Amino acid sequence: MEGGTTFHFVTEGIVAALERAKEAAQGKDVRLGGGVHTIQQYLRQRLIDEMHLAVSPVLLGAGERLFDGLHLPALGYACTRHEASARATHIVLSRQ
Repeated sequence: MEGGTTFHFVTEGIVAALERAKEAAQGKDVRLGGGVHTIQQYLRQRLIDEMHLAVSPVLLGAGERLFDGLHLPALGYACTRHEASARATHIVLSRQ
């Protein structure tokens, strides 16, 4: 893509995808993109070090529940930062 972004599609599972992403990043941060199911898989395996959520008070519909069926403290995650403004609340969850 323009700007140097490259996408690789991995079918061997989330651990293989993360390993490939880390290799490609050469020591830089790796960012996870995907839907709720993808993020839940990585959280359950404790593969996310830090997650930044921006919650905006806009009704978009029913949506999907990101943390449905997950017990974040039991998985080792805690809120490490939060900041609210008139337009959004930013929450950072980190793996302890």
